[in-house]
Amino acid sequence: MSQKNDISTAEVAKMARLARLDVPAERQELFARQFGDILSYMDILAQVDTAGVEPLYSPVLHASNPRPDAAENRRERAEVLGNAPEQDGQYFIVPRIV
Repeated sequence: MSQKNDISTAEVAKMARLARLDVPAERQELFARQFGDILSYMDILAQVDTAGVEPLYSPVLHASNPRPDAAENRRERAEVLGNAPEQDGQYFIVPRIV
């Protein structure tokens, strides 16, 4: 790919600082080259003619199958409390937090 989108190591250091990342100096040159390659590829994609293409918001056709909005009691109290570290048979017992 062409290197017309040159990214300097100073720009990589600035991006790393803004992202709060610790990028060692020896890796900044590699990242600068990779960022330049990514931007060059974006330039290639920008040249694609998309005039007759409708926007695609999602590649998946979403069919809504809503279930009835009804309250259901699916579990018994004993089943829910069965794995609790402490319970009194009706409620969870938790440490008091003040």
